[in-house]
Amino acid sequence: MKQEMMLIKNQREISKNIFELTLQGELVQEMNQPGQFIHIRVPRSDLLLRRPISLASISKTEKICKVIYRTEGDGTKSLSQLKVDDRVDVLGPLGNGFKIDFIKENDVVFIVGGGIGVPPLYELCKQLAKKNAKLIILNGFSDKKTIFYEKEFSDLGVLMLATDDGSYAQKGHVGHLIEKALKVHPEPAAIYSCGPKALLRTVEKQFEGHPHVYLSMEERMACGIGACYACVCQSKRDESVNLKVCDEGPVFQSGEVVI
Repeated sequence: MKQEMMLIKNQREISKNIFELTLQGELVQEMNQPGQFIHIRVPRSDLLLRRPISLASISKTEKICKVIYRTEGDGTKSLSQLKVDDRVDVLGPLGNGFKIDFIKENDVVFIVGGGIGVPPLYELCKQLAKKNAKLIILNGFSDKKTIFYEKEFSDLGVLMLATDDGSYAQKGHVGHLIEKALKVHPEPAAIYSCGPKALLRTVEKQFEGHPHVYLSMEERMACGIGACYACVCQSKRDESVNLKVCDEGPVFQSGEVVI
C-alpha cells in the first residue's frame, strides 16, 4: 500500500451518471490483483473520508489505471468535476482480490456482475483472457441507459446482458442469464461475481458446494485499511467472528461470510 498524488489523464461519462476516471502514476506498479480497490480523497475540506473505488483496468506499461464510479453523494459528484491534469490523492492498492492462479487454458469461467459492481470484473476478465480461459460474462443493469463497457467485455469473451426493465437484451435479473449459460456450460471451473447483495446471494445459492466461487462484497468504508472496523460482515463459519471487507475482503469465497 502506498500513497500518491496521481495525475488525471482522462475523465468521461460513459453512461447515465457513470464516470470513467483514468489516473497515471507510479502507484500503478503496485497493482496486481483484479478485485482490489483504491481509496481516493475528494479535494474538499468538508469531506473527510476517502472514497473506495474498485480498479477497473490496470496498464503497467503506461502507468495508468482506470476506475468507474456512479455519482450519488457529494463526494462522487465532486470527483466527477475534476479535470484532465488535476491531481488527486490516492491510497492503495487495498484489499484482497480475486483468486485466479488455479485457472488453466480453456477452463470455462463464469463472470457475473450487476450494476456498479461490474467495473472490477473488467480487469479480472483481462487477466483471465491472458490465461486463455473461456469467459462467459453475465452482466445485469437497471436499463439501457446505465449499460457500459459492452464492447470491452465482448472483446474478451461471450457477453450476455440483462436489464431489469427489458429496455435492452434479456429482460429480468442476472439469475436468468445464469440459467441460460448453465444449459450450454453446465460445469464452469470457477464463478466470480460482484454486485448487489441480492445478486451475490443468487450466485451463492446457484453454485452451492462449488469449490471455486468468489464474491466481491460492497460495503461502506471509513479508513479502508482495517483499523476502524466500520465495514465488517459476519463470518458464516463462526457467528462470533466479524471479518473486515476492506482488509480481509472485498473478495470472499462462497460460504465464508453472511451476505
